[in-house]
Amino acid sequence: MNVKIAPSILAADFGRLAEEVRAAEEAGADWIHVDVMDGHFVPNLTFGPVVVSAVRKATRLPVDVHLMIEAPERYLDAFADAGADLLTVHQETCPHLHRTVERIRELGARPGVTVNPATPVETLTEIVPYVDLLLVMSVNPGFGGQSFIPASTEKLHRARGLLETLGRAGAELQVDGGVDGSNAARIVRAGATVLVAGSAVFRHPEGVKAAVMGLREAARSGTPGTRTA
Repeated sequence: MNVKIAPSILAADFGRLAEEVRAAEEAGADWIHVDVMDGHFVPNLTFGPVVVSAVRKATRLPVDVHLMIEAPERYLDAFADAGADLLTVHQETCPHLHRTVERIRELGARPGVTVNPATPVETLTEIVPYVDLLLVMSVNPGFGGQSFIPASTEKLHRARGLLETLGRAGAELQVDGGVDGSNAARIVRAGATVLVAGSAVFRHPEGVKAAVMGLREAARSGTPGTRTA
């Protein structure tokens, strides 16, 4: 199983954003994750399409945009035009989720859907066949630096089972919130294929390269069939 590392710029130094993004790419990251918050759906305000455009110019990696906003369908075109390769929306904010997912694909981006910690993954049964990514939030969204909610591991197991049962075993299973070297292995064993990490990468005491390498090694130790010393 190929596990991807997706550093979240929420924890980056915004005054050196392009430099931070390039450092993550040079360190071996697979995607760059952008957490978009509106101050309504979640209690924080972060980035808009302009920042996504800046990230797009700074890297050749896929730009993974997580829309933690109300009425995300109103902004899909803007984020796609800004260079988002993946667009993930919340089940909790989309009364017409299928329509929103189809619009993301029409715009040339890969659609994803996510749920908050208190929302069962089983609520996604009807939409899973239409998405390329399922994101399990392992903290309550809004702020970086939070601790991983332990129950998220079992939730990842159920999400992996849902993907396989519905014929979407090849879709990405992403986890976001409190991911670091101490829990990456068990997260991967639970079925995750994309690890989002903010503070664990951009605020690592030994730097971004050491952080990405450490996460990669920890994730590898959780991959079935992999032997570690």
